[in-house]
Amino acid sequence: MDWPALLPLFLTAGVEWVEAFTIVLAVSLTIGWGASLAAAGAGLGTLAVLTALTGGAFSVGLNLHVVQFVIGVFLLLFGVRWLAKAIARQAGLKPLHDEDAEFRDAQAEISQGDWFAAWLIAYKGTLLEGLEVWLLVVAFSLHSGAWVSNAGAALAALVVVFVAGLSIRAPLRRVPENAIKFVVGAMIVSFGTFWTLQALAGEVWPLGDWTLLVLEVFFLAGGQALVPLVRARPRRVAA
Repeated sequence: MDWPALLPLFLTAGVEWVEAFTIVLAVSLTIGWGASLAAAGAGLGTLAVLTALTGGAFSVGLNLHVVQFVIGVFLLLFGVRWLAKAIARQAGLKPLHDEDAEFRDAQAEISQGDWFAAWLIAYKGTLLEGLEVWLLVVAFSLHSGAWVSNAGAALAALVVVFVAGLSIRAPLRRVPENAIKFVVGAMIVSFGTFWTLQALAGEVWPLGDWTLLVLEVFFLAGGQALVPLVRARPRRVAA
């Protein structure tokens, strides 16, 4: 059981599954719930196969320090992207993610195609949103070996989102997505920093695994401190 990874995985997966559900819901209004859920199930099945193959292929003969370094760099890149977007959205430089707009865009795309095209949209939406979840499950699991608990956190988020979505049959616009991305971005950057330096220099963190909490507070506070600075920065006017 990899306890430190469970919350970031659950929250990250939850955000991605909300976006996937929005697409599936839009498709269901055209081809029905049965077909759209079957497409989503096919996408999840593809992810399950990828996870099983990755777990078997990557768990043999890998150098721990190499794994830590590669995963650390990946998490840094992934987390910084999430954190930067969250800062930009909170500062008003980027619009907040609009599930209603995504829902309308998906419906417009479906209206231009046939039944199979709509089915593929639901499959593709679930698969592409799920791939980010899969990448994080793989990254955390290669380090800790906790494939079952990490995959379980992602699946728990999937169940929560789809049960909530099916109960209200609407895009989950009330989810505070940017706040979640801010927190999760800070968490993932913290893991990336922790593992990258540990791979390069060994056991250098004075508090051991508890250092992750210090790093998370540091990056979260630093991100919040950047928001007013970014908001006050003069914006370029297109010629």
